[in-house]
Amino acid sequence: MALVATGVWSPPPSGRTQSFAPAYSVPDGSESYLALSPGLTLDKRAATNPVLPPLRCRFDRDLVFALDLRGSPPGITEVAADGKVRRLASVPGVSNLAGITLDTVGSFGHRLLVIGPARPGTTQVTAVDCLGRATPIATVDVPLEGGIAVAPRGFGPYGGQLIAADETGGSIYAISPAGKLSTVTRSGLPAGGDIGVESAGFVPPRPAAAYLADRGTPGNPHPGTDSILRLTGAAMSSAGIRAGDLLVATEGGATVVRVRCGRVCETAVVATGPPSAHAEGRLLVVAREPASRTGRPGLLVVGTSILIVIAAAILLLWRRSRAPGRAAHR
Repeated sequence: MALVATGVWSPPPSGRTQSFAPAYSVPDGSESYLALSPGLTLDKRAATNPVLPPLRCRFDRDLVFALDLRGSPPGITEVAADGKVRRLASVPGVSNLAGITLDTVGSFGHRLLVIGPARPGTTQVTAVDCLGRATPIATVDVPLEGGIAVAPRGFGPYGGQLIAADETGGSIYAISPAGKLSTVTRSGLPAGGDIGVESAGFVPPRPAAAYLADRGTPGNPHPGTDSILRLTGAAMSSAGIRAGDLLVATEGGATVVRVRCGRVCETAVVATGPPSAHAEGRLLVVAREPASRTGRPGLLVVGTSILIVIAAAILLLWRRSRAPGRAAHR
C-alpha cells in the first residue's frame, strides 16, 4: 500500500482469487485485455457513424470479451458466464490489438470497440457487433493503447466519444463516432514506453472503489507485483473525485490524474501507487449497489411498507366500528 498526494492504492481486502474458464489461454507476455458486458442491445441505427451497418441483436449480461493475440489477424474471444469459450471475431487491418471496451453510452451503437496499430505510430479503431462483424471506424495518427472507455454524455465536448491515452507522448485523446481525433488534455506526467498514461476509466455514481492491474514485468524499471491495486471510495471522496470524472493512470508507478470536463477540461493528480507498480489495462471504478439490492430495504420499499401498515390499521379500525354490538358499549 502507498499513500501519496490525496489517494491510496492498496490491495483488495480479501485478496482471494477463483479459477474461471480454464479453456481460455493467452500467449506468455501478451496483454490480453478484457471487457465485461452489462447486457446491451445494439441500436437499429448505427449511432452517428453511417459506416456501421444497421443491426439489432444483443450482448448478453456477464459475457467476457478478451483480446485474442494468438494469430494473424488478431481477434476477440468471447467467454460465457458458464466458462464456455468461442472466437467472436477477427479484426483485419491491424498487426496487434491494444485496447477493448463496450460502448455503454450508445454513441457507437452499443458495439464492442477495439484499437490496434494499423502502421507504426497510428491506431485503427474498430467496432464489432454481436454477430462478430468487425467494421473499421477510423485510423488516427497517434499510437494509443491500454485501458479505453466511452465518455458519458456530460463529459464536456467529448461526451459519447472514445477516450484513449498515448503513453509515449503523455496526452489523452478523444475519437468521435465519425472518426475525428481531438486532444482532451496533456497529462503533465512523465511520458514514454512503459512509463506514461495508459489506463483510463470513468467514475460512476456512488463510487465504491477503483481497481487497477499491477502486472509483473521482471527486469523492467517498474517490475510490478502481479497483483490488483485498489483505491477506496473514501480516498476518492477525500481527493475530490466525483461521478463523471475521468481517471487515467500511468503505466510506471500508477500515478492517477483526474480529468474533469465542462466548458474546459481541468486536470489534477489525485493518487499514486508503489514506485515499482507496472499498471496495465483499464482502470475500473465500481459503484456501490443500491440498498435494495444488498439486502437492506430501499426508500421505496420502506415507504411502501409504511403505507401498507397504515392502510391495514385504518381497515381494522373501520371493521371494528362496523361490528355488531359496538354502539351498545359506547
